[in-house]
Amino acid sequence: MVDVLVIGGGNAALCAALMAREAGASVLLLEAAPREWRGGNSMHTRNLRCMHDAPQDVLVDAYPEEEYWQDLLKVTGGLTDEALARLVIRASATCRGWMRRHGVHFQPSLSGALHTARTNAFFMGGGKALVNAYYRSAEQLGVQVRYDAPVDRIALQDGRFVAAFVGTERVAAKACVLAAGGFESNREWLREAWGQNERGEWPADNFLIRGTQYNRGTLLKFMLDAGADAIGDPTQAHMVAIDARAPLYDGGICTRIDCVSLGVVLNRDAQRFYDEGEDFWPKRYAIWGRLVAQQPGQIAWSIIDAKAVGRFMPPVFPGVKAATLPALAQQLGLDEAVFMDTLTRYNAACRGGRFDHTQLDDCHTEGLAPAKTHWARPIDTPPFFGYALRPGVTFTYLGLKTDATAAVRFGGRPSANLFVAGEMMAGNVLGKGYTAGVGMSIGTAFGRIAGTRAAAAALKEAAHAAA
Repeated sequence: MVDVLVIGGGNAALCAALMAREAGASVLLLEAAPREWRGGNSMHTRNLRCMHDAPQDVLVDAYPEEEYWQDLLKVTGGLTDEALARLVIRASATCRGWMRRHGVHFQPSLSGALHTARTNAFFMGGGKALVNAYYRSAEQLGVQVRYDAPVDRIALQDGRFVAAFVGTERVAAKACVLAAGGFESNREWLREAWGQNERGEWPADNFLIRGTQYNRGTLLKFMLDAGADAIGDPTQAHMVAIDARAPLYDGGICTRIDCVSLGVVLNRDAQRFYDEGEDFWPKRYAIWGRLVAQQPGQIAWSIIDAKAVGRFMPPVFPGVKAATLPALAQQLGLDEAVFMDTLTRYNAACRGGRFDHTQLDDCHTEGLAPAKTHWARPIDTPPFFGYALRPGVTFTYLGLKTDATAAVRFGGRPSANLFVAGEMMAGNVLGKGYTAGVGMSIGTAFGRIAGTRAAAAALKEAAHAAA
């Protein structure tokens, strides 16, 4: 019997497996995906949000604990456990040395990644390189890895883990870490969670999945049905406005549309519906998927002019281009008269100032609802561009309630040998909203805690059995 079983194959699972092995436990990791698709959503990531009190290697200036906490508090609207959030924040300051020892390399913030040079450490080669580095290190340390091994249920006894089942195969272990992701690729569950809106639409039918197709929430649902304490709203998720032409799964970072704050966003009725300049893009980009999900047909268009070109990370697909605004409306299939009225009123409401996309500048609208509070400049310089947007779900926030030990809880009582990490518990920190890189911070912190605790539980049991 193995000491520690890790269920999942992304960042949190790998951190748990590595920590458990370093603590002297034998470890088996079960990844639902085939080897070529291993890594879950982590293979699509780019960076880790890091607290630091002074410049550190690839990070400039300082990003102290309190600022990180206030950023997280703002995007979650207070729907976060402060103790667990601060645990994650503090852990982000000290994990990079350990990550390097397992083969992860860092690089400075990309020039087109706005406002992240101070707050986020980027992985050299992206998330795929990080995942591959961790797998190499795990295998060198003797962690057993099995692919194409989805776990659909586990055996529990009085809140203790007994065994997991891959089909009919029973896999026993002295302790277990659950790190199998959310339910974002389970269309039926998304449809059930979001329901039908007042227009008779089923919004989830128009969602695209930015990450892995293997996060179907099978084990999460099993645990909830088994009475594990839950946390989070099933409709809350890291949900981004992405290119409507993106694939159904695994579009990743390159499908994101990053020009929202440089122009205006219109819905199917050619109307604006939210402040595009509310805050810096890394703090607000993940609200736009949910905003688009609430619009008719779950579609919107980001409209910019030539002045915005070169100021954002270019998307993988080119936008629709036109020499005039009426021509752009026609090409996008939007009502030309309403489109022109919306743009004319917006342009007239813009109040000049010194435009600076690196700061919360004083370019704003006046007498317009909704307002655009920063970076508001008239859209008047041809050529003009339009990008169709759909909601892109990264990961869901419904998960298992836990504490600083990462233990799964049943009726408020922590399990002695069953732990949780990553997306399966991210809702403890993320009740809603998102800020760039915090998902990797949560997965790394709780993956390491869960692995350490699972190893301790397993080795304690082994010692007790030998006594």
